[in-house]
Amino acid sequence: MLSILIPEYNYNTFPLVSELHKQCLNCGIQFEILCQDDASGSNWNTENQKINALNNCSFFINNSNLGRGENINSLVKKSKLDRLLIMDCDTFPTQNNFIQKYCEVIPNTSVVFGGIQYKKEIPCKEELLRWVYGNKRESISVHYRNENPNLRALTSNLLIKKEILEQNPFDATITKYGYEDLCFLSVLKTKSIKVSHIDNPTYHLNLETSVVFLDKTRTAIENLVNIINSGKFPNIESKINSVYIILKKLRLVAITTFIFKKTESTIIANLFSKNPSLFLFDLYKLGYYCSIQSK
Repeated sequence: MLSILIPEYNYNTFPLVSELHKQCLNCGIQFEILCQDDASGSNWNTENQKINALNNCSFFINNSNLGRGENINSLVKKSKLDRLLIMDCDTFPTQNNFIQKYCEVIPNTSVVFGGIQYKKEIPCKEELLRWVYGNKRESISVHYRNENPNLRALTSNLLIKKEILEQNPFDATITKYGYEDLCFLSVLKTKSIKVSHIDNPTYHLNLETSVVFLDKTRTAIENLVNIINSGKFPNIESKINSVYIILKKLRLVAITTFIFKKTESTIIANLFSKNPSLFLFDLYKLGYYCSIQSK
């Protein structure tokens, strides 16, 4: 009935697997939980070996780094059941009926996103940017998600028919961090495979520091530039690229890049402060995108 796939990198995934294992047993369903570390070389892998001691659970380690999308593709090939639940390793169910809620919608849906939440406690200053961004941009209501169902989903808590993923795998050429979700969900949209949304969220637990999050954001934008310029995803919906196209038509890319370089340090100071502005964060991402595209 349900194969739970957890792509992992340098994280203690055993508590998540233990909780999911308990919930699956309580539901009395046929299940398996497959977790795979993407060649991180992490010390957590010793702890994660405990996963193999749980019935119907397996922990694997890749010999080389595949990237998140291809790591998921590898897990899909290992899976044996017809419904897949993809979860990030640093998530955790907010409720003890998390699996039951997904079981209830399996008969009537092909792809379902349950949502993401963040803990209400304000973290330390060094982790504020990721927390603020997550609460404002990722932890959103079912109603709002349904306004643009494929664009407002993530593959960090996604239930999907195995045959859909087999026919539409993650692009294996996207090996760096960022936007593999957007590409995958855009492909589903072009094929009229709509994502359904329910209120069944997981907590995102692992808050990066603002320094790490901004660095990963830059990597993701670089990845987006490569994806857009490759032409492989002509129907991809990216707000950053949409604004860039407008600026390009108005011949404002050069001036946008100039302003970005002049104000970059000031914006970063705000993003690392006690009151990070998501408006400035958006301007930073747009400016960085323009600076790469204009090279």
